[in-house]
Amino acid sequence: MAKKIDFNSSVYELTKQYPELIEILSSIGFTEIRKKFIRESVGKLMTIPKGAKMKGISMDLITDTLISNGFELDRIALLKSYLHRLSQGEDLESVRADFVDNFKNVEAAEIMRAEQELMAEGEPLKNVQRLCDVHSALFHGATMEEKILHAEKEVEASIKREQEKTIAMADTNTGKCASLIAIEGHPLQTFTRENKALKKLIEKARKQLGRQEDPTDTLKRIRQVAIHYAKKGDLLYPHLKVKYGITGPSEVMWTVDDEIRDEFASLLKSTEQNDEWKERVRAVLQRSNEMIYKEDNILFPICAANFTDEEWEQIYRDAKDYAPCLGVESVMWEQAEKRQIVLPDHQGEVVMPGGHLTVEQLTALLNTIPLEISFVDDGNINRYFNEGPKVFKRPAMAVDREVFTCHPPKIEPMVRTIIKEFREGKRNQVPIWMEKNGRTMLVTYTAVRDKEGHYVGTAEFVQDMEFAKEHFMHSTNKNK
Repeated sequence: MAKKIDFNSSVYELTKQYPELIEILSSIGFTEIRKKFIRESVGKLMTIPKGAKMKGISMDLITDTLISNGFELDRIALLKSYLHRLSQGEDLESVRADFVDNFKNVEAAEIMRAEQELMAEGEPLKNVQRLCDVHSALFHGATMEEKILHAEKEVEASIKREQEKTIAMADTNTGKCASLIAIEGHPLQTFTRENKALKKLIEKARKQLGRQEDPTDTLKRIRQVAIHYAKKGDLLYPHLKVKYGITGPSEVMWTVDDEIRDEFASLLKSTEQNDEWKERVRAVLQRSNEMIYKEDNILFPICAANFTDEEWEQIYRDAKDYAPCLGVESVMWEQAEKRQIVLPDHQGEVVMPGGHLTVEQLTALLNTIPLEISFVDDGNINRYFNEGPKVFKRPAMAVDREVFTCHPPKIEPMVRTIIKEFREGKRNQVPIWMEKNGRTMLVTYTAVRDKEGHYVGTAEFVQDMEFAKEHFMHSTNKNK
């Protein structure tokens, strides 16, 4: 029967299960493990990686010794051991070398599970990020021939996974990700196109630095990656976490996204392009390039393996709210455009495309908005007034009356003209500033239209603007 070592288990549990570990571990420096009272006290709180850190014993030595004595280390445990080696201060390149030997065909899901387990154990986020860095460092310095060889091996592995039809492999099937990327207008295609554009800009900035040219204009274009990162942060990360319980890669990458975005902003604010500034530029360009690799080889395949067609279609629709970035314009995804949106049934609630609320919640929300709100339907009938103190009184008995009957004769022609022009599409908004009871007020009439642009009514918003006047007067006086 195979002897498997779980580095999450305590030393006490492992030596209880495999007594021969006492002599094996003692021979490489865990001398106190021979003492029974130590194993039954401290050993219950200590894992092998923690003990290795305290003793200054290399995890590489530990894993080699265990394997040579007939023990098996599962790939997740081994992945985590690399991070512990980094945490002990071992050089990244030496860890990377071992990583290459053991994980030439590492799966994105394995990286994900290792990160999740480490975070569940309380490992600091900055340390978990190192594991992601080790993974992305796999091909640093690789020749084009080596990259092609790896790609060929991955294709062969993907075909094999498809043939085996195993659920575990399907979860990380990069072939599915590639098929989604090939769909015109699919969100993964847009993300990938943005990454390709970003990669070109990174290379351009690097060449400019090499030629001692000013890369500022290129960096300004690269900074648009903030929009790319915002889409990930709003549309991918939270859905992975909430719907599928996948937190590891999302939380690690999200933090790095913020750091990269902030660094570009800081560099562009700098007025001096000295050697230190250029080195910072090179470093953040490298981190941006790393993130492209992590997205293409970890994040996107995980999303592809989990998200449903309906979820991708909603991501596509939500992504329309974001500005194009990195010179990549969005393309129409026919499948999502043709799909009729069916709102879920929430019994006893008001269901809208943007969500659902109980009548009590909706009423409280509208009453909390710091505006006097009135709505007149397309038949010119008062349909709604929010509650609360008002400068312009709106008696409840005015509901269901024609709006023109609520205005004095001298105002009525103006109201009729505004609504007529809204109905005809000539105008969409009419702001009117006025003084009322010694206070500055802004009354805004707005045409209310449906998704197709058809007129469905007119809204009136009344806002007390004294707060704004006081704010700007204070700012003006402060700057004098």
